Amino acid sequence: MELSNGVPTLSVTRGGTTVLEPSPLGVVTERADLSGGLKLIGRSERRVFEHYTASSGKQKQRSVQHKEERYTFAGAANLDVVVRTAADGVAYRYELPAGLGNVLRETSAFTVPAASTAWIAKYRRDYENPFVQTNAATAESAEYLHPALFENQGVYSLLTESSVDGRHSGSHLVHTAGSGVYSIKYWDEKVLVDGPWQSQWRTAIIGTLADVSTSTLVDDLAPASKVRDTSWIEPGKVFWSWLAGGREAGQSLAMQKQYVDYAAQHGWPYALVDAGWYFDPNWDYDPSWEQTSWIPQLVSYARARGVKIHLWIHYDELDTPAESAARLALFEKWGIAGVKIDFMDSDGQDRNRWYDRILSETAQHHLLVNFHGSTIPHGLHRTWPHVMTMEAVHGGEKSSGLTGTHLTSLPFTRGVVGGMDYTPLAWHRPSRTTSDAHELALTVIYESGLANLAGKPEDYAARPVAERFIDQVPTAWDETRLLSGRPADHSVFARRSGDRWFIGGGYSGAARTVQVPFSLPSGRWRVEITRDGPAGLVREVRSVRAGDVVTLDVAANGGFAAIACRGNSCERPVSAVPSTSVSTASKGFTVTGLFTTKQDVRGVTLAPRVPAGWSVQGAPVKARNVRQGQALSGSWTVVPPAQPSSYGYFDIPVVASFNGGVESEKTARVHLVKPLPDGWSYLSDRSWVSAVGGDGPVEKDLTNGNAAAGDGRGIAIRRTTFGKGLGTHASSEITYQLAGCSGFAASVGVDDEAGLDVARQRVGGTVAFQVIGDGKVLADTGVLGVRTPARDLAVDVTGVSTLTLRVLDGGDGTQNDHASWGDARIRCT
Repeated sequence: MELSNGVPTLSVTRGGTTVLEPSPLGVVTERADLSGGLKLIGRSERRVFEHYTASSGKQKQRSVQHKEERYTFAGAANLDVVVRTAADGVAYRYELPAGLGNVLRETSAFTVPAASTAWIAKYRRDYENPFVQTNAATAESAEYLHPALFENQGVYSLLTESSVDGRHSGSHLVHTAGSGVYSIKYWDEKVLVDGPWQSQWRTAIIGTLADVSTSTLVDDLAPASKVRDTSWIEPGKVFWSWLAGGREAGQSLAMQKQYVDYAAQHGWPYALVDAGWYFDPNWDYDPSWEQTSWIPQLVSYARARGVKIHLWIHYDELDTPAESAARLALFEKWGIAGVKIDFMDSDGQDRNRWYDRILSETAQHHLLVNFHGSTIPHGLHRTWPHVMTMEAVHGGEKSSGLTGTHLTSLPFTRGVVGGMDYTPLAWHRPSRTTSDAHELALTVIYESGLANLAGKPEDYAARPVAERFIDQVPTAWDETRLLSGRPADHSVFARRSGDRWFIGGGYSGAARTVQVPFSLPSGRWRVEITRDGPAGLVREVRSVRAGDVVTLDVAANGGFAAIACRGNSCERPVSAVPSTSVSTASKGFTVTGLFTTKQDVRGVTLAPRVPAGWSVQGAPVKARNVRQGQALSGSWTVVPPAQPSSYGYFDIPVVASFNGGVESEKTARVHLVKPLPDGWSYLSDRSWVSAVGGDGPVEKDLTNGNAAAGDGRGIAIRRTTFGKGLGTHASSEITYQLAGCSGFAASVGVDDEAGLDVARQRVGGTVAFQVIGDGKVLADTGVLGVRTPARDLAVDVTGVSTLTLRVLDGGDGTQNDHASWGDARIRCT
């Protein structure tokens, strides 16, 4: 620290190499300009020794050893600058006495040597921009994200901030081309201050690339944990349906059960339901979701399989104290394990005050937290250890920009400052840059206490070699080492969990042969390696001594994943639900079930589980034990309510309960049809003369799904379900020959099937229904849209011999014109 013409400056060297050239310090408030004209009037020094245990991250046990120097300057008022020096970097903050008014700005800047290489990303409020390699001075004039990485003569510095909370406005960097100066800019025009004030820590993590990438300095500077009892905080793998299933998965209990089933079979502790679950099929907000949601059913289903549920929720649903108090309590009552809160999209002081409140409240309700659409970690993992991960990354959700250079920059930039929810393993994406082995390695390279893993169950099942590794890999670490790396080129990390080391290597660019230094504790290791082969992932075992250099061939944008251990096998038993299955069949309202198991199980009960108001004829089938290869079967009649509230297709799960509450199930489908008065019959039970659909065939008692026959769903218009009807897509015509008929009736509208497309494209089906008798239009609804309630038609068809049901395109050019004739029926003598 020096004083130059009344301006404090900070410069840093390491081993004779300049890291930061003299960089100005200063702060301006409403009542005092403390950016110049200052005099040093005092200096003191102390040592800071702390130890804390992290719930997730690079290293579980952490020791802090900092030298702290306090410089007191006098000017328009007194200003204290507190500087911390650690083995892995330098940080400083300002402290102001009360009475100076609100803070308007800092004049702080980091001046890096102009020739430094830079890996930086342009600023945006959700931190979701790719990192690019450039030069510190010639980088274009722009605003840039924290963190920013620079390298000068082999010494790296990562610039960021720590301990940002409701006292502060978050900041970012501003650069003008031609120099190495990166200035601090607040989000807010002023920071509201009430009493004495401490700024956040301006932080530079400094050293070798290994020093920077394994640093915990951002957490070390943060306040100690505010959560006393952390026994409920459990990191783990999360099966995440959004990237592969989209809004359809977010609105489907059946699809979410599939994700839970896979998690249970592989010992993953969590599944995440993303956006859609409190919206209707047309992506309109459902104001009744707190009373009508299917989430409690999913929680119960998952609990019986050893899986816990996390929920996505928009920031807007929690932005007021009343909303967060009610909804977080409701989530705890439902049995939710964690929340993914999205779209904060601000570094402002008001949003930081919201973070302060929501972090305290989620801790009180024992909810793990994953922030998306958020700022970066500023030490939250230490202060609020239930924060398992944060997005703030140009990550796996993006459809472009996921280049090899960006992915191999992330471990040394965004990944340094805390848990990063990149969401790897998007096996289903044909545009994916990474090879399968590189994608697999990301589960180690990128640290995240909640590893939200993308993809579909079938894509994992198609890669059994990958499954073996994923089932073993943890999400929290005792120790981290960088084995090899260069930003934008490659990264190879080794992370220890217990007595095993997990190694992930990712490479950018063309296929090549690589040399990996095996810098692990001394001795001989068994190394089980998963890498790309000519026809997919392959697994091989090598015996390696510490200090050896391992040679591997990697594919273009490829990599490898490995486990190193002592002994004959690196794989450990996975705590998973026993492998069992239930098969079902139904005929009318008779449901049969067959339970089989690949492992011996005890205390088995097999029976249907019917909706409220339904009943079952027939007793549950029970067995004290079912041995491997044996089967247990049963048959039951399910009885609907005497006065059903709805009609259509109902999924009746046949559930096998065993081993003290573990469950396995399979659904059978029954079809409940509204009875008709005498003389009436459903048109879907009659033969038509002709039926032409606009996109795929006309369906009986199902919606028009896509181009294939039978690919639709039960008919539903604005969530009113119909047991019978005709499913079409505009433009369509269905023609019947009539004789002695006098009446036609139906409830018509755009089917909820269209809502899946509406959600993606923000456009909806528009159609018009016409009933035509012998060429004459008898009824015309006009244009109906996805948000129009079902239109009831009652048409006199006396004397009509040719009845045509026509659906016309609404004329707005949309392609989502799924139209249904709900309960279409005819009265004939």
